[in-house]
Amino acid sequence: MSPPLEKASLDRLKQDTARLSVLSNIGLVLMKFVVGFGIGSVSIISEAIHSSMDLIAAVIAFFSVRKSAEPPDAAHSFGHGKFEDLSGLIEALLIFVAAILIIWEAARKLLGHTSVELQPEMIIFGIAVMGISALANWYVSHRLFVVAKESESIALESDAWHLRTDIYTSLGVFAGLILITITGNPIFDPLVALCVAVVIMKAAYDLTKRSLTDLSDHSIPETDEKRIREIICEHSSIYAGFHDLKTRRSGPEIFIEFHLVVPGEIPVAQSHDLTDHLESDLNIEYPRATITIHVEPCTGGKCNRCGEFCTFSKKNPLKKAPE
Repeated sequence: MSPPLEKASLDRLKQDTARLSVLSNIGLVLMKFVVGFGIGSVSIISEAIHSSMDLIAAVIAFFSVRKSAEPPDAAHSFGHGKFEDLSGLIEALLIFVAAILIIWEAARKLLGHTSVELQPEMIIFGIAVMGISALANWYVSHRLFVVAKESESIALESDAWHLRTDIYTSLGVFAGLILITITGNPIFDPLVALCVAVVIMKAAYDLTKRSLTDLSDHSIPETDEKRIREIICEHSSIYAGFHDLKTRRSGPEIFIEFHLVVPGEIPVAQSHDLTDHLESDLNIEYPRATITIHVEPCTGGKCNRCGEFCTFSKKNPLKKAPE
């Protein structure tokens, strides 16, 4: 497995990937609108609207990853990671808007309140555009997911989910156009558009939930917190215990803090070396983590909080196990 990239290299990779998404979406939006209006297909026009929201989301993601890469300053001493969380929320809301517009257009078509007429002889162009769209979005979304996972970027992950839903909806429209060609019944056009709206509304809900979780300083997943406890407990023979573990996420950054209880007689320098060692070990698995450790002296067995998560407390002569 290749070693993790330096932060500066990772930030450049994030920006390059976000730029690729912007350029791809520009081309797809133009193609879908031209072909959609040329054929008179509400499902292709709905896909063009969907891709327009994807384009706006890609632009927001591009600027948010640039902003989040800026170092902490006097006004943002904890960094700019929340800009990515805000980006994810805005992108999710844009998907909701796209879904509402698609439902509106599809309903008008079903009720016969639109003057746009389907041109069956030109459907082949729509099928081609939907195929190109699915392939292009598969490639770009795959790149976004890879970089988002490596950099823990919710902005890129949100953008990737935008494009992933666009793949499914493009394939749906692709199938609908083929059904129209086979059956000659244009009713499949607005029906497929309504299915597109349902799919992307589900994606919008998931992204909104994820973004609000990070914006509200929710703890990181329990599996990660468990791993953090395990790393701390690997050094249980040289301290008395720990407690009050707290975590939160800010864009690609995570914050970890806890109280470390050490033998009261050890020097301050030794306590400092221990915390540095713990921070170094935690940063191996969580390189984007900012770690704060509050050192407390052991009270000689009177404290009942130490060893709350560790199994070493009965073996440690510095304190008694909790009653």
